[in-house]
Amino acid sequence: MRRCIPRRSGQVTEMSKRYRLRLLAGLSLGLVTWLAAGDDSARVQRLGHEMVCVCGCNQILLECNHVGCQYSDQMRAELTSAVDNGTGDNGILERFIEKYGTTVLAAPTNTGFNRLAWWMPYIALAAGIAGVLLTVRAWRARASRGSPRPGRNGSELDHYREQARRETAL
Repeated sequence: MRRCIPRRSGQVTEMSKRYRLRLLAGLSLGLVTWLAAGDDSARVQRLGHEMVCVCGCNQILLECNHVGCQYSDQMRAELTSAVDNGTGDNGILERFIEKYGTTVLAAPTNTGFNRLAWWMPYIALAAGIAGVLLTVRAWRARASRGSPRPGRNGSELDHYREQARRETAL
């Protein structure tokens, strides 16, 4: 048996190249096989967490645990059979949307008008921060102008202070 030793610096024998290619192919095949082994259960878990049970409990499909739920077992079976049949993720989600409506999705899709549902919390946060900043700026401007407070002067208030003392005296 020949040894795979470089003859000169940087030069590799033909046997060494074939050995490396076989080793690389074997490792690649093993890695692909290992990664694909649990693919269906991972897909069921991922898709099941993207959908909501339609019984009214508003729980994630795979986490619906209330007694007597008529939908979750049926929906889980449909999901598992669709994954086993090799249906793509988008096809499975579209089939569930056709059958149960868009309320089956745990989160709105990121397309079309539904993007507004993703943007609205950030828009509301920005509007709230802007409103607070404008209010604080207006208060500071009013205080820095030194404008007198609207209301009565001190002599008019003395009458009310005296009345309060009389009425609360024991």
